[in-house]
Amino acid sequence: MAVVLPGNIRKLMFASLLFLVSMFIGIFGYVTIEHFSLIDAAYMSILAFSTVGFSEVQPLSQQGKFFSVLYITINLGIFAYIVSVLSSVLFEGELRKIFKNIASDREMKKLKNHIIVCGFGKNGAMACEELEAAGKEFVVIEKDLAVIEAVHRDKKFSFINGNATLDEVLVEAGVDRAAIIITALREDADNVFITLTARELNPSIKVIAKATEVNSQKKLYRAGATHVVMPDYLGGTHMAQLITKPYVIEFLDLISGVGGSKLALEEVSYEKLKPEFHDKTIRELDIRNKTGATILAFKDDVKGFLFNPSSSKKITVGDVLILLGHTENIDKFRALYTHS
Repeated sequence: MAVVLPGNIRKLMFASLLFLVSMFIGIFGYVTIEHFSLIDAAYMSILAFSTVGFSEVQPLSQQGKFFSVLYITINLGIFAYIVSVLSSVLFEGELRKIFKNIASDREMKKLKNHIIVCGFGKNGAMACEELEAAGKEFVVIEKDLAVIEAVHRDKKFSFINGNATLDEVLVEAGVDRAAIIITALREDADNVFITLTARELNPSIKVIAKATEVNSQKKLYRAGATHVVMPDYLGGTHMAQLITKPYVIEFLDLISGVGGSKLALEEVSYEKLKPEFHDKTIRELDIRNKTGATILAFKDDVKGFLFNPSSSKKITVGDVLILLGHTENIDKFRALYTHS
């Protein structure tokens, strides 16, 4: 993760630079004018900068006195600025923030097969909430620092403050190691650009892109998007179907958790099943009687989706079960049938 430098930390860095420049000027001046040694010149420069009032190394010449007066006058302003910055940093906790960002940066470099979310707008935020609930590892790229700081008060999401359309920002997010990237920026053109860049940097990455216009949907697929989602279209369709298919929508709302429902869908691949359940038929698994969950659909590695599959269907490598049930049924299924 790129370390986001708060304003006071940037001021502290600038103040440190001013101090170093001041010391260089002082040492150079005393060596040149008074022919002091480097140690004596550094000593005099520190005295002049801090205005503590110790005695001089040796009596100064007229030129040396004039230089000292000018040097001390300038340093009064620098010293006051540095003190104000240090006070701000120490009392506002900015050092703690920067150390926290550095620690987060180290954790970021350890991520592999994670998810990148580009943009923390309405859609991006909802995606993050769902990913967090599912226990997925993800990082968010957001260019508005104010948004990041506001979110950090309530959430512990990992953020990168930057423009997701830039190659270097995607690289910082670990796009070459990521499994999925969700691009949910406001402008369709930006989402197309990110899709092209992510596909170039990681040909195997799965790209889920947001689109507003129908034409953008086609462009995103051509750019290499795996899936394209049109929130406005889905919202309008959903509202219309509340009239044309109210009970279907009510059922779908139950699955999506609207109203606090505990009904859930779960997908389980062949690889996640315990070895003793490999290459068994649906009848042999007896999932419904043992857990209360129902096999709603079956993703065959060759034939594709099979709805309401036959009990004689055997589960083999590459297959996926789609289960429906209350959360307690799904939890019981996980405990009995899967590794996790």
